[in-house]
Amino acid sequence: LGGPDPLDYVSMYRNLGNPALNVPEHWHYISFGLSDLYGDNRVHEFTGTDGPSGFGFELTFRLKRETGESAPPTWPAELMQGLARYVFQSAPHGTFCGRFLHSSHSVQYLCFHLFQIVGVCTEELHAAQQWNGQGILELLRTVPVAGGPWLITDMRRGETIFEIDPHLQQERVDKGIETDGSNLSGVSAKCAWDDLSRPPEDDEDSRSICIGTQPRRLSGKDTEQIRETLRRGLEINSKPVLPPINTQRQNGLNHDRAPSRKDSLESESSAAIIPHELIRTRQLESVHLKFNQESGALIPLCLRGRLLHGRHFTYKSITGDTAITFVSTGVEGAFATEEHPYAAHGPWLQVREPPPFFSPFLLYCCSDIHELVLFAVLQFKLPKEYSWPEKKLKVSILPDAVFDNPLH
Repeated sequence: LGGPDPLDYVSMYRNLGNPALNVPEHWHYISFGLSDLYGDNRVHEFTGTDGPSGFGFELTFRLKRETGESAPPTWPAELMQGLARYVFQSAPHGTFCGRFLHSSHSVQYLCFHLFQIVGVCTEELHAAQQWNGQGILELLRTVPVAGGPWLITDMRRGETIFEIDPHLQQERVDKGIETDGSNLSGVSAKCAWDDLSRPPEDDEDSRSICIGTQPRRLSGKDTEQIRETLRRGLEINSKPVLPPINTQRQNGLNHDRAPSRKDSLESESSAAIIPHELIRTRQLESVHLKFNQESGALIPLCLRGRLLHGRHFTYKSITGDTAITFVSTGVEGAFATEEHPYAAHGPWLQVREPPPFFSPFLLYCCSDIHELVLFAVLQFKLPKEYSWPEKKLKVSILPDAVFDNPLH
């Protein structure tokens, strides 16, 4: 229909709820435009009647109606437009429908899903990161004021599900992490790494935050492998696999995109970088990992929820092309090995450690990192550094300003 917004429109309905099920009256929002509404290549490339329509999904949201409210608030529609704008800029067509095809809707040759947006508190978000989103959603369903069976968002809710029922954290979330691990395989973060086995003046092979004024760039294939790593983290596999470096797009995800749609992991100059084949994998003797406070707080998740369950976890820098992937011995396809646990391919570092190292590292690191988060409100002084000389590993938690202004 034209215009600056990615969604053609957002429908808003008044739902009277279901008192018998303890479902309150609410506003129901549904997006139109992420799926292909026209089939004439106007917005989405038409790929036939058997595959996903457009991006393969639409958004839905349920907001509790306030007393005396006669019209639905418009901010949820603006939220949907923002999410849709991100999808149009970063997601390949068919990404979502292909992975959840068993639960898709088919309406006159349209294959798509309805993905519901659910409002959560900060503590619930952290629990979802540490464990998995589906588990937290099931807990929200059991608490009427937190969502109930229809997962209705109440913007005036003042208590988390863990405050309402303190047993949920230990009996459900902690046990879930212990048995299931986490399905969050990576995050965009403020992070960097240095090769401590190289002298500081060796600029050619240094992997600091920035070298001179030209940050290192990830190759297209490295970017694709990291992207596949993040996607596969949501899948349940008996053997977690990092896609080989020379692997092309797999699992039906090789969809051409318009040139204007740049992937969220790609750099502006990805076409001008050094060819992937000319970047050699380097084994490093000692490394220094750097995170801001928010990223550092996810280290326990990386260790407890991912590596201890034989999986991998990736930090992808939002300020450059740096990437740090932690891999366990159960992950196949990694270029870091037990013999050489620190290995780099351009600005992409992989850290691999045998299981005996995880227990003391986990206990020491998790307690200190959680301490850092808890005392953040007390202006806990940064930087904070952890060092394991026997493992030739150093981890620093740094202020955001270090990553925002890497040349200073």
